[in-house]
Amino acid sequence: MPTLTAEEVQRYKRHLVLRDVGAPGQQKLKAARVLVVGAGGLGSPLLMYLAAAGVGTIGVIDDDHVSLDNLQRQIIHGTPDADRPKVESARDAVHRINPLVNVETYAERLTAENALDLIGRYDIVADGSDNFATRYLVSDACYLAKRPLAYATLGAFDGYVSLFKPYETTKDGTPYPTLRCLFPEPPPEGLVANCAEVGVLGPIAGVVGTLQATEMVKEILGIGNSLAGKLLIYDALAPRFEIVSIGWDPDNPLSGNMPTIHDLSIHRGQGRRACAAE
Repeated sequence: MPTLTAEEVQRYKRHLVLRDVGAPGQQKLKAARVLVVGAGGLGSPLLMYLAAAGVGTIGVIDDDHVSLDNLQRQIIHGTPDADRPKVESARDAVHRINPLVNVETYAERLTAENALDLIGRYDIVADGSDNFATRYLVSDACYLAKRPLAYATLGAFDGYVSLFKPYETTKDGTPYPTLRCLFPEPPPEGLVANCAEVGVLGPIAGVVGTLQATEMVKEILGIGNSLAGKLLIYDALAPRFEIVSIGWDPDNPLSGNMPTIHDLSIHRGQGRRACAAE
């Protein structure tokens, strides 16, 4: 476990006095390797809070460039970053927050060909994408690579957060669910509108992405009760939070009793913008 420098002790002292974090917990954060898929609305608070928390290595993959219509919710980018690759803009913002963090950038799409290799380099993954092709690719790849997945998605005025680690079991021996236990297959292309079509209230991304970052930090530290086996629903207009249970589906095609998905071949050729972010 890496030791903390004098600068890190000063920087993270509000963590160090926390009973459930302390120096051992901060050392875990420093040693952690986290991958964030998408540097958009969800990726923005994710990257900023993971950096501020002292996560040692943060990978970020996104093949998109910053546009002005991103800035209403993608707060890691600024007006001068327009037309820059998102991963470069995000890297610079992370280093402004915490120059001690190592940032590994991938200005490319996440694909069936590179997902397992890339995800296998990290301890935990966060999905900040805005399309079903990427969500299912990330979920399936994390299951095959046995990596926990901090999942979140946005609606116009709501958001959803969970933690998937289906390679582990509950106390009664039942596997934890995957995304495919919720929805066995993605909806047909074009059936569900994305945020570019229906819009999203900017602060919703901040709330949901921050909840997602919190789940990741808890998982790294091994503290509290995670959202594994649960789905947190945030309704901004009500306003209210609700948590519903997700059960393992023995008939799901990925981790069920008779799985039909054994690799990522079903994802080949899917998604023109496989890393587009919320």
